[in-house]
Amino acid sequence: MINAVTLVGRLTKDPELRYTQNGVATANFTLAVNRTFSNQQGEREADFINCVVWRKPAENTANYCRKGQLVGVTGRIQTRNYEGQDGKKVYVTEVVADSVQFLEGKKDGGQDQTSKQDRVKDPFVMTGGVIEISDEDLPF
Repeated sequence: MINAVTLVGRLTKDPELRYTQNGVATANFTLAVNRTFSNQQGEREADFINCVVWRKPAENTANYCRKGQLVGVTGRIQTRNYEGQDGKKVYVTEVVADSVQFLEGKKDGGQDQTSKQDRVKDPFVMTGGVIEISDEDLPF
């Protein structure tokens, strides 16, 4: 039997990081995943999928991901139930993530946090000039 899920979507809010009594990190988040088709009004709808991730990936997700960021999730679907405060059974279906991939760089107000001064100039970028290479420089 196979229970495998792969999702790409945007975080609907910042991930919530918590720790179990034994000190194991867990983060919960919801992904908005666009459907591949439009409705009758021509609008694209989305599914909102609850996800949970554990241990170091949970800490990384909570520390480096923010609302609106595009992430990829691989994992499995899990169902569970518990008794709510009103005494009724509550059923939960969620994706237990094995991996959360950050598909966008960390942003601050739409701008990359790395300034141009902090970036190393790439010596291999073509600047439009002619490159002079003599026959002695060639390895063959």
